[in-house]
Amino acid sequence: MKNTLLRVAVAAVTILAVLSPEVSEAQNMPERRLVRKGNRQFKREQYGKSIESYSRAVGEAPSSFEAIYDLSNALFRAERYDKAEQTLAGIVNDSTRTDIERSEAVYNLGNTQFAQQKLQQALESYRQAMRLNPKDMEAKYNYAYTKKLLQQQQDQQNQDQNKDDQNKEQNQDQNKDQNQNQDQNQNQDNNRDQNQNDQNKDQNQNRDNNGGGNDDRQQGGENRSGISQQQQEAMLDAIQAQEDKTQEKLKEKAGVIVRGNKNW
Repeated sequence: MKNTLLRVAVAAVTILAVLSPEVSEAQNMPERRLVRKGNRQFKREQYGKSIESYSRAVGEAPSSFEAIYDLSNALFRAERYDKAEQTLAGIVNDSTRTDIERSEAVYNLGNTQFAQQKLQQALESYRQAMRLNPKDMEAKYNYAYTKKLLQQQQDQQNQDQNKDDQNKEQNQDQNKDQNQNQDQNQNQDNNRDQNQNDQNKDQNQNRDNNGGGNDDRQQGGENRSGISQQQQEAMLDAIQAQEDKTQEKLKEKAGVIVRGNKNW
């Protein structure tokens, strides 16, 4: 995307007609020679080689703003975003540099953070770049674009949260309905059991009542034939009297004594 284009600080190469000053510079400032070598490699998109050259330059001059800045650019192009971020973090607050130079560094810092999806940090870096250089239109664009992405993420999170809340509420309602159904089924089972117990109790009571009537009738002197005890005794007395008469007649005839009392 357009806003992630890095600004590469490539020092202008001055063609010197006299060799001795160039040799003197190479001897006194060896990092400058390594930075120029790294710039040539960077233009040829030989990012790995340029990283080696810039790293050697930083080794020669650890406080060199140009060497560190160019090294971070090469690391970014090599997609080593975390290392590029670490490298830039050391120079964004260098008070010895101008606001424009610092704005360039913090702008690229925002790009490395954006590439790692650290949107909130990238937003802060772009904001700092705009404060240092209010005319930086690319920093303004990146700031607005990153802010829009963050808002979209927030909206999506809110939608997901609302959806989760709705699902949770639906689950609670379903659980509530299930519990109510279970309670209703339990009550129905209890009522059915109670009714069955009541029916069994009534049947047992009826059987008890019927059985008790028979006992009462038997105790009152009735047997299964419907004849009372007194009637039975009267019948037996009549039979015994008839038999006594018969025995008397037989005794008169045969002279045999017959026991008149029958062992019932």
